[in-house]
Amino acid sequence: MLTAQTERTLLKSRTASKPAGGFRNAPRIHTALTAQVEKRLLIWMARHTPRAIHSDHLTALGFLSQLLAGASYAWASHNARALWLVNLFLFLNWLGDSLDGTLARVRNTQRPRYGFYVDHMVDTFGALALMIGLGSSGYVHWPVAAAMLAGYYILSIESYLATYALGCFHLSHSLFGPTEIRILLVVGNAVLVTHPHAIVAGRSFLLFDVGGVVAVAGMAILAVAATVRHTRALYREEKPR
Repeated sequence: MLTAQTERTLLKSRTASKPAGGFRNAPRIHTALTAQVEKRLLIWMARHTPRAIHSDHLTALGFLSQLLAGASYAWASHNARALWLVNLFLFLNWLGDSLDGTLARVRNTQRPRYGFYVDHMVDTFGALALMIGLGSSGYVHWPVAAAMLAGYYILSIESYLATYALGCFHLSHSLFGPTEIRILLVVGNAVLVTHPHAIVAGRSFLLFDVGGVVAVAGMAILAVAATVRHTRALYREEKPR
């Protein structure tokens, strides 16, 4: 987890090195459980990716895969085996969404403004498609799906604002990032095929309703904690006179 001392160091570095004008690429902060293993794997994959494949191809693959994952969730309302297709498309989404930036960095072909903007708008529309599909699947009630989408958007907005205001881009919140979310969804989908319900306090609930409520609560806690931490950091940097 990013410590207050580390964050203060980044703030000082940002203040000292900020150019008079133009775009400055923010340092990437990734503290998720799988971050180190994933980074090594992605660098290896980027070095072995054919030259004909570019970052834009991978971004398109990630976006299309997320749309198809949402469509497969909707299809699962008629055929539970479509949940395996969701898992396939979630893997392809990870491949495209995670490898595009690494490929650009390994080949030294970064386009910081373009990449930041396009990647996160793609994530925004992709998450919407995924939650619409999940809400249509019958495996979760619409209010829970909508709450999960809102929680994701709140965390995303906080991250983008912190990137602008603090000069550091958080790819994850605490120990959870996009890859961990995909892993939880993949495991949950595998369980859903045969066990769509969970027993809580002697009552039967949809498994993804239970998981969704837990996820929303977790996202709310992470959003509040990040807001408090970053507000304090900015207050210390810009104390009123």
